[in-house]
Amino acid sequence: MRKKKMEKEFLLFFRSGSKNYLIDIDGTICEDIPNEEPERMVTAVALPHAREAINKWYDDGHIITFFTSRTEEHRAVTQKWLKKHGFKYHTLLVCKPRGGNYHWIDNAPINVVDLKNVWKILIQNIFQTFHNKISHADLS
Repeated sequence: MRKKKMEKEFLLFFRSGSKNYLIDIDGTICEDIPNEEPERMVTAVALPHAREAINKWYDDGHIITFFTSRTEEHRAVTQKWLKKHGFKYHTLLVCKPRGGNYHWIDNAPINVVDLKNVWKILIQNIFQTFHNKISHADLS
């Protein structure tokens, strides 16, 4: 079963137009909770519109990876929280270095978005783009 899932993810990754989203958790899709307060992770409040945007990307065939500074000890509670709040994703990576001020060096192009809680604007743009594509398709 694991092999089939990996094959499916491999095919998704190499599909034309597919994007690979790495998304932080604390302060990005839910309230910011430090690792020193893990008891709060269970009841973290999801930020408005984050799920809709992420699930739209997932449904469009993009790869969704949550990349968090939470530790391995927080993996189970994080997976339960993501499931409870209906987030669709492919992978959860834990133990991202803490402290921010990230500088990513890679041989592949990288796009960075510093959201600062702008999920509503982001999802409006996504659905407006989708609506425009549908409207243009109907006219031809």
